[in-house]
Amino acid sequence: MAMACERKKILWLVLHLLMVVFVKGAPQVPCLFIFGDSLSDSGNNNDLATVAKANFKPYGIDFPFGPTGRFTNGLTTIDIISQQLGFEEFIPPFANTSGYDILKGVNYASGAAGILGAVVSLGLQIAHHRVIVSRIASTLGSMNKAQEYLSKCLYYVNIGNNDYINNYFLSQLYPTSQIYTPHQYAQLLIQHLEHNLLDLIDVGARKLVIVGLGLVGCTPNSIRTFGTNGSCYEEGNEAVSIFNSKLVSLVDTLNFNLSPYSKSIFIDSTAVAIANTNAPGFTVSTVGCCVTGWSGECIENEEPCNNRKEYVFWDDFHPTEAWNQINAINSYAATNPSFVHPMDIKQLVDQQVNIMLPEFPHHFKTHLTTTSAL
Repeated sequence: MAMACERKKILWLVLHLLMVVFVKGAPQVPCLFIFGDSLSDSGNNNDLATVAKANFKPYGIDFPFGPTGRFTNGLTTIDIISQQLGFEEFIPPFANTSGYDILKGVNYASGAAGILGAVVSLGLQIAHHRVIVSRIASTLGSMNKAQEYLSKCLYYVNIGNNDYINNYFLSQLYPTSQIYTPHQYAQLLIQHLEHNLLDLIDVGARKLVIVGLGLVGCTPNSIRTFGTNGSCYEEGNEAVSIFNSKLVSLVDTLNFNLSPYSKSIFIDSTAVAIANTNAPGFTVSTVGCCVTGWSGECIENEEPCNNRKEYVFWDDFHPTEAWNQINAINSYAATNPSFVHPMDIKQLVDQQVNIMLPEFPHHFKTHLTTTSAL
């Protein structure tokens, strides 16, 4: 009986997604700006000197345009959310906005990026956004007009996984875990993230979607490297849960201090993953669908599995499109209130915010960092 109910729920979710995708009309927000790591990257790393790339087969095997730099077989979570929001075209990567209308948004996410650094850090992504805001102001005629326009847009921030996977958990390469306890490290990340988010608000962000970290201890890489008998690396999951708890507090602090000038929401990726552990159709969750090399990414041109919709993971780190659909649907219109805080994306886009002058947020920077309940 319970399984039947779960199947009905998943079927409803898929039908809901299909209805949203094929409904024509203006997007629910005029533009979407995306910040993050490989979970959201759509090609920003293609020409960078880094091994964190996905512009080759079998990546993109199910994507309409083949390999583009997306670290999955098809659509990323934010690709699907953009469709749910009504965008007919995918948001272009910052590295290639030529021929695209930047008034509809830009994707700055970069594979291997983190809050503290690596490749294109969150701070650098926001610096890139300042360039785009200047171009938007020139197009619209003034910065005030740009601020008014940007206040209606959606800002999606999904970052922090690599600060653990590629730093804190790699004690053989980095001393971070010897210097900081899990609570101290989470605090450090939150403080940096807070400054980044305030900088984003400073250049016009008013509606922010801040995604929490998932079960990083349950990726195929973590299971193989740290797990025992094929089980998750629970110590890693516990460290990430500390960060997520502090992130919820940060969202509450931003909303308390900046309301009615901005609204922020938290997406609980861990809660979504736990609730869908036994989701119908998924039969493989401990290994990826493609053949991976030393980096945990797919080996170029190696044939992946055929039953991709049954796999949670595409490679050793990144979900399949099938799993991304579950994340996207529960971010946009949460089937369980515990998945989001204090609301989901669908509710956020309907929120009204006051328009501030460009210099207004500066008043709050010191106030926020000294009063945040972190």
